[in-house]
Amino acid sequence: MADATTVPRASRARSWWGWGWADDHADDAECTAMGALLPGTLSRPLPVPRVADLRIGRPAVDPPRSLAHLVTADPEARAAHAMGKAYRDVIRALRGRPGRVPDLVARPECDQDVADLLEWAGGHAVAVIPYGGGSSVTGGVEYRGDAHRAVLSLDLTMMDRVLEIDTESRAARIQAGALGPALEDQLRSHALTLRHFPQSFEFSTLGGWLATRAGGHYATVHTHIDDFVQSLRVVAPAGAGTSWRLPASGAGPSPDRLFLGSEGALGVITEAWMRLQERPRHKASAPVSFADFPAALRAVRAIAQSGLAPANCRLLDPGEAALSGAARDGSSVLVLGFESAALPVDTDLAQALDLARAHGGVSGAPSTGSGDGAVGAWRSAFLRMPYLRDGLARMGAVAETFETATTWDRLPALIDAVRDEVGAAARAATGHPATINCRLTHVYPDGAAPYFTVLAAGRPGDEVAVWDHLKDVATDVLHRHHATITHHHAVGRDHRPGYDRQRPEPFALALRAAKTALDPHGILNPGVLVD
Repeated sequence: MADATTVPRASRARSWWGWGWADDHADDAECTAMGALLPGTLSRPLPVPRVADLRIGRPAVDPPRSLAHLVTADPEARAAHAMGKAYRDVIRALRGRPGRVPDLVARPECDQDVADLLEWAGGHAVAVIPYGGGSSVTGGVEYRGDAHRAVLSLDLTMMDRVLEIDTESRAARIQAGALGPALEDQLRSHALTLRHFPQSFEFSTLGGWLATRAGGHYATVHTHIDDFVQSLRVVAPAGAGTSWRLPASGAGPSPDRLFLGSEGALGVITEAWMRLQERPRHKASAPVSFADFPAALRAVRAIAQSGLAPANCRLLDPGEAALSGAARDGSSVLVLGFESAALPVDTDLAQALDLARAHGGVSGAPSTGSGDGAVGAWRSAFLRMPYLRDGLARMGAVAETFETATTWDRLPALIDAVRDEVGAAARAATGHPATINCRLTHVYPDGAAPYFTVLAAGRPGDEVAVWDHLKDVATDVLHRHHATITHHHAVGRDHRPGYDRQRPEPFALALRAAKTALDPHGILNPGVLVD
């Protein structure tokens, strides 16, 4: 086995209030231009918020001397850890209402530090919110309520090393605080990759991916981080444990499955053995346009059920295609891509294109890279979209996304219902029409994951209430159509009502019992998953 070293930390500044890098945000002129496209927005953008303008009081507790070197009460650090990066988080920051700011931020450097911090917190009624990159869009990294004396944000990003690499088994032991780029940089010299690339890749950690069951690069087969887990190490108030490294096992319920998706409510994931892959050497992609969206859905279903397993199979409806620049003629666009470390993929792409053409698709020229034309336009827009959302938020607009998954037989009716009902609710709430776009991000033989973009005018000063109402309407639509409350963005606090309705009550009973056993003082991420 080989060892890997820590890569240098980036000096570029993250935005404390919005998505990504502070220097990548839209300027005032770009915000104003975007706002002009939506009726009912502000005439000028809200100012970029400053931490100095927030009312951040003295911490309600002080750490013991033995842990003081791990903990800070710096206002900038506390503000940056107060919320995630959902629309409602961004607009609250812009309006100077971030909610309860953590009293302290801790940055442990090893498992023992985590255990010591949990022991102290449990004895002093301090809520502990595990924190990776802070990219949560479901309220997963903030504290709501007043049941605890104080709040500690447990930032794991100091634990960011690839500790071991087993090239024979193609696996690596990786600390949970490793951000996506640092993780991949440490694997690169071994010609290996985890190959998990969510949209938040730059700003999220391995532990965050595991704790939220994040979706990633692959549109088929390896769609979630779950598929790459070999074993987990978890530190809980009740103790620490590591599951065995195994390629597969039928030995009872899986311990890893208990903590995958648990969002830090049952224990803190500190490291994991992850399955790796060789880096792809063969790539091929092409766009396919459709004049008819239902026909495009049928084409995607045929490809998903063909066994070809494209790495990328994302269908953009006409609104999403226009928004990304992939097409502006009212067409829907299917972005198809294949990749392999071992064999050419041109034949696979050709077969998938034949299936698309059989359903009325018109294919564009294939590419052997990341794609240009429609494919490249979609990829660029995909990476830029969160920054543009923050710019629209500065104009008082409602600009947010939500995703789900359902079976093919329910999918068309679900998409129509979301467009109609969320659109009607937005018009009623704001007095202006809304844009509801849809794309498929992941596809399976038995169903697909539609991802909706909502663009609407807000009500100045009341934007959070508008979005909360639209979220309630969307949650009701998903429930009636038996679509999951989330396919890959986790439950957090925003999705709790939908999750409570979706899960069977006996399972909820077992989950509450696990919470009580592992976290007897109820300090870990209170309000997430269970009460």
